[in-house]
Amino acid sequence: MDYNAFFPPHEGLRLKEIAVRLGAELSDEAFGDRRVRSIAPVSRAKQDQLCYILSRKNRDELLTCDAAAVICDESLKSIVPDHIPALICKNPHTIFAQAGELLHPSAMRPSAVTPEETGVSTSAHVDPTAKLEPGVIVEPFAVIGANVHIGSGTRIGPGAIIGAEVQIGRDCTIAGGASVLSALIGNGVIIHNGVRIGQDGFGYAPGPRGMIKIVQIGRVIIQDHVEIGANTTVDRGTMDDTVIGEGTKIDNQVQIGHNVHIGRHCGIVSKVGIAGSTRIGDGVMIGGAAGINGHITIGDGAQIAAMSGVVSDVPAGAKVGGTPARPIKHFLRDMADILARAEERDRKTGDKNV
Repeated sequence: MDYNAFFPPHEGLRLKEIAVRLGAELSDEAFGDRRVRSIAPVSRAKQDQLCYILSRKNRDELLTCDAAAVICDESLKSIVPDHIPALICKNPHTIFAQAGELLHPSAMRPSAVTPEETGVSTSAHVDPTAKLEPGVIVEPFAVIGANVHIGSGTRIGPGAIIGAEVQIGRDCTIAGGASVLSALIGNGVIIHNGVRIGQDGFGYAPGPRGMIKIVQIGRVIIQDHVEIGANTTVDRGTMDDTVIGEGTKIDNQVQIGHNVHIGRHCGIVSKVGIAGSTRIGDGVMIGGAAGINGHITIGDGAQIAAMSGVVSDVPAGAKVGGTPARPIKHFLRDMADILARAEERDRKTGDKNV
């Protein structure tokens, strides 16, 4: 695939400069002045692109590789073709991620509709009581409510809605069409297109003529360097707060219920649903489409497999899967038993039909 207009290549960084900035060792200094402009997969990388390998499984792909350099571990240097230098490091995946940020910084945040724009668009509405630090960008048709505070370096995308009294820190991105209500947001937070933060939690009490709405007067607290994917929803608390801890990364289309507390540096994949008042520790990883029951606790470092149904507490460090979720070894054993029985049934059925 050729370069595209959405994420154009860098003007060029020299390999030796990249090696220094990434803390990698360049295997052959003779290539130090080679300029790098982009990244690419191993199989089709060109002379101005970086790629990376993690195992010897990439050996065949290297036959068609013509990259500026290959990022790899010392143990894989021997399989890199002689005409391609290696950037040797202990953690190639991480170093490749950092290289991508160097070469394509604009791709690290939601794309701006008008990237050259500065200040407040004349077609945006900013309440006169709002306080915007210098360097804030507000794109067309965004609405900034009363008494909002926004820190320097933050960009509010087109059509975004920032409700009254909301506070947003510095160097944040609130992408187009997002709405942020009843929330306090830290620094370096990325909120993608269509995210909904701070709307009512789902709370009702039984009444003589049906369900009676319970008032939701809590907030959403989002700490520094959180990233929230497109069309995810984070409900505000009923009386206490919904909290998302520092450095946590949340994928698209995730539902986070009222009063949920999520710890620091968690990873939550697409279509996860977390019911109200659940407590999730630090460093928890939750696979796609998992459902988390309300009013339970998931301990630090726990891992939950995709499409699991978690109905009770999960201890710290545990790995669980299935519905209901159970220790992953038990789940895999159960699946193996089910498959074995199905194969036996099919074999017997086949014998009868002969």
